Amino acid sequence: MKTVTPFKPDEVFDVIVVGGGTAGSVLGGRLSADPGLRVAVLEAGGAGDSWVVRTPAAAVAMLPTRLNNYAFETVPQAGLDGRRGYQPRGRMLGGCSGMNAMVYIRGHASDYDQWASLGNPGWSYADLLPYFRRSEDNDTFEDAFHGRGGPLPVSALRTGNPFHAHFLQAAREAGFPLNDDFNGATQEGLGPYQVMQRNGERWSAARCFLHPHIGQRPNLSVRTGMQVTGLLFDERRVVGVEAVYQGRLVRLRARREVVLSAGVFLSPQLLMLSGIGPGEQLQRLGIAVRHHLPGVGENLQDHPDFIFAYRARSLDLMGFSPAGLWRTAREIGRYVRHRTGAISSNYAEAGGFLKTDPSLAVPDLQLHFVVSIAEDHARRLHGAHGYSCHVCLLRPRSRGRVSLRNPNALEAPDIDPAFFSHPMDLEDMVRGYKVTRRLMDAPALASRRQADLFTHGIDTDEQIRAVLRARTDSVYHPVGTCRMGPDALAVVDAQLRVHGMEGLRVVDASVMPTLVGGNTQAAVVAIAEKAADLIMGRVQAQAGPMAA
Repeated sequence: MKTVTPFKPDEVFDVIVVGGGTAGSVLGGRLSADPGLRVAVLEAGGAGDSWVVRTPAAAVAMLPTRLNNYAFETVPQAGLDGRRGYQPRGRMLGGCSGMNAMVYIRGHASDYDQWASLGNPGWSYADLLPYFRRSEDNDTFEDAFHGRGGPLPVSALRTGNPFHAHFLQAAREAGFPLNDDFNGATQEGLGPYQVMQRNGERWSAARCFLHPHIGQRPNLSVRTGMQVTGLLFDERRVVGVEAVYQGRLVRLRARREVVLSAGVFLSPQLLMLSGIGPGEQLQRLGIAVRHHLPGVGENLQDHPDFIFAYRARSLDLMGFSPAGLWRTAREIGRYVRHRTGAISSNYAEAGGFLKTDPSLAVPDLQLHFVVSIAEDHARRLHGAHGYSCHVCLLRPRSRGRVSLRNPNALEAPDIDPAFFSHPMDLEDMVRGYKVTRRLMDAPALASRRQADLFTHGIDTDEQIRAVLRARTDSVYHPVGTCRMGPDALAVVDAQLRVHGMEGLRVVDASVMPTLVGGNTQAAVVAIAEKAADLIMGRVQAQAGPMAA
């Protein structure tokens, strides 16, 4: 795949998109569909088109390493016994969509209605549903909630793993409802997940929206290995970017606008490095304040997540035993021939949404049932076969921040999700622990386990709090650091334009005012789909039919 066009100094584009992750890939594909619009997508990482990215089970090679991964760490977390958390982020075209679990979840309709209620017209669920449907090519559902024919394939898993049946039977035994469509009329319940795959292969956002057009559209320029270090200005207007490319400092100009799609950590970092952000912090680091915008980097939210894990004898579960390795060799052959079986697994094959209290209006927990032993983001491997279950709190009250460590764009910022800084989050997780343990202790699962690895003998509330503080971390859904809103601490308006600036937008998970109740990739795709219409002046299309 051709990802780099010949470089020309001081090139001029209509729109420059900084970051080729999920949002940047959508923007690059949608904007360049207009042949009159010259679009550049600038990505610090690589092409994101290797077999490691395309093969679902190969994510285990990226998640715990720096392969296609920034592999950020947080500052020490007081609520997690002083531990540093881990924040893997994709560093390639497609971004995190090239290394995540591919779970297709939109969140609850009320999440988006809350965005609108916070002063963001046009961002309710009814407003965004057409964008979800426009992007989607669902191989199972076609109804008022789902679309077909879009660039983003959504499909049932092709693993054929019989452990799905054990999980569902445990749900019945524990008294939980079943659900075969978490993105339909009802979110609550447990079942197998749909994933962003086609024919058993991962389809990252770059593969869906961007790769097909590289080298085919003369108005689309995609540059990999380009590290943007700052913005260029003409008074209050952003007119381009400065970047390091092939060891040289270069400048690219934008006639219309620059769009930051560098992600929840790096978009606020670029703003602050360019003098847009909290004035006192910037001055302490010797950065000239171009525009005091105190909300930049604030409002960081993430789903705190805890993992139950068990050893089990079944070869349907991944592990490193001699028999398991022989099975893996056979499964590789099966995958090569048919694109089915264990190598097509996203690991988190089932799960769903539950309530810590039946009186709640919407589920406040999400479960991811994993067909292997998961510990420390796959950085600690177990030889035994087994299964795991993540439980995360969907709407935490804790708020953290991203701040500059120093003025160097090539170094990571300080990341502080402030897990459990609000005391109610820990208490809600105690209830979530008990709900999930009820499922894990149902006969269909309990009868198959050999050992409880992390939670044996954890019974009292104080013991549960202790193990939560010792083992909770991110489930990779950080948002909110350039939040959308009309108030003084908001960073962008409902058009995703940076307050107080011209020619500058932010389009990625950082603009979310609050977390959605679920995995965040589908929401970011919808945000970018709408942003493309905003940039091209086609917002009215949200009220009616839209072509894929």
